[in-house]
Amino acid sequence: MIKTNKKSRRKPASSSHKWRYIATGVALLLVLLLAAGLWRVNRHIIPPKVTVTHEEYPIQGIDVSNHNGAIDFARVAAGGISFVYVKASEGCSYRDPRFTANVEAAHLAGLTVGAYHFFRKDVPGGEQARNFIEATRPVQLELPMVIDVEDWGNSRFSRHDEVIRNLSDMVRALESHDYRLMIYTNKNGYHKYLHRHFPKLPLWLCAFTHPTKLAESYNCIIHQYSHWGSVDGIEGEVDLNVFCGDSAAWHRWLTE
Repeated sequence: MIKTNKKSRRKPASSSHKWRYIATGVALLLVLLLAAGLWRVNRHIIPPKVTVTHEEYPIQGIDVSNHNGAIDFARVAAGGISFVYVKASEGCSYRDPRFTANVEAAHLAGLTVGAYHFFRKDVPGGEQARNFIEATRPVQLELPMVIDVEDWGNSRFSRHDEVIRNLSDMVRALESHDYRLMIYTNKNGYHKYLHRHFPKLPLWLCAFTHPTKLAESYNCIIHQYSHWGSVDGIEGEVDLNVFCGDSAAWHRWLTE
């Protein structure tokens, strides 16, 4: 039998404990770094809640698509919503399956209705305009046609000049059919695509802040201030918007 003295028995135990302490410390550090990273990300993804009253902005609205499911527009209207933008199309071929039903139900509830098209940066603008026109042809709309321009959910490999060319082609195609237009985007999209190339087109701006804070920097017609709103008649979260003016300005804008 080989004997092991006391000194040789204690050394492996001490070494094992030391590495266990180091591993625990490293794990705790990684957890803290991960928590800090998640906090920084979530701080930007889900910003502080913005509250906008009807006294400040009497004309309030929502925008919806198939993702919002079945909507009780009568309850939506009863809750103080005045207008709704409904997704009609995307790219050169996609049509929202709930578009016509949503528009008709919104009209029955007395809401003012418009349609929007999600712009694909790498798809020819003329083809997108054709899809948008054909998707909206069966319905009556009171609000300007909206082109939704954003990087989120879009191609990361489109060249800037390609995006501007496709967007310009789509705008020209729609204007040639005498449609009133408005472009939806966020601050980044505005500075990246719009303010130099399309300065005269009305703006619907997404920014998670109170509308009055944008008055000096952006001349937007509609302001989307939340993606996480709660509206009676809609299950789950919905985008919240306001018209940037009073009731008299709203009626003037509708009849321009």
